[in-house]
Amino acid sequence: MAFREYKIGCYMFGFALSFSMFVTIFLPGVDISSVSSTELALDKQLTYGHESGFAYEDPFLQGHGKPVKVVLSKDPATGASIDKTTAYVFPAGTPFPSGLTHTKILGEDVKLLSESLGKIDQASEEAGAVFLVQTNDKDVPYVENATATRGWNSDAVLKAADETIMAGAGKTMFVREGCWWCHTLLPEQTQDWQSFGRPPLLGDFNGESPTTFGSDRKAPDLLHVGARNSSKEWMTLHFFNPRLVQPHSIMPRYDYLWGEKDASGNTIDLAKWDEEYMAYTHGESIYPPEVPEYSADSEARYLIDFILNLK
Repeated sequence: MAFREYKIGCYMFGFALSFSMFVTIFLPGVDISSVSSTELALDKQLTYGHESGFAYEDPFLQGHGKPVKVVLSKDPATGASIDKTTAYVFPAGTPFPSGLTHTKILGEDVKLLSESLGKIDQASEEAGAVFLVQTNDKDVPYVENATATRGWNSDAVLKAADETIMAGAGKTMFVREGCWWCHTLLPEQTQDWQSFGRPPLLGDFNGESPTTFGSDRKAPDLLHVGARNSSKEWMTLHFFNPRLVQPHSIMPRYDYLWGEKDASGNTIDLAKWDEEYMAYTHGESIYPPEVPEYSADSEARYLIDFILNLK
């Protein structure tokens, strides 16, 4: 009798566990899969690329295999002036985000427009491509393959760019350095609105991997931080040594992301910098030492580009 009741209890426990998993995982998954991508979701996919965590093209999370976001004021193909335009450059061999390789992720309307008007089905990873985010007259966003529709190739666009933003590689730095252990990218629907901006919509995450919501908040939410503080100079000081701008900050230093050389090609002497900084903290010097300007290909540049791009 006792054994029979034990079996019944196991069956009931198994059923309850299976049903709870069905309700909490499968049903929300069905709902999520029916949500169309927002314009922000398309921007994030094309900015961050295929995968910001471990990937075969970037096993050590160094920012390899990522697209480049650029701002243009001239048509790369003709040289004619155009309205300021944001483009997403995928050099040859750069993996496309999942929304372009599994277009169902985009949502039915966005998928239809991206294929019929945007010609994304003609894009090739091997050859590289340039993409734009557009909207139709009903404000439905879609992806345009400018390589097919306008004849823009990745090399010409990079050469014509007024500004290049390495936010794709920067998000990899954000993941690798554990920034999401203290910072969230998910304001809650409470008084967070007043401090950190509106919470994201469900469709804002289509095709993004990982989402970097964060699991704890020991520091401010960063989802809209680029709109709150767009100073590259402030961010440079903050990442090199947070105590330069916030004396009681518990954030670790990220000076090692500067690498060995600064923007002028001079060797960065961190030991000397620390010595001068300690003299400043002890009152032996009026001003702190100058923070080196990071080089264009440094991991510090990638991370700061990502942070400033969060708007």
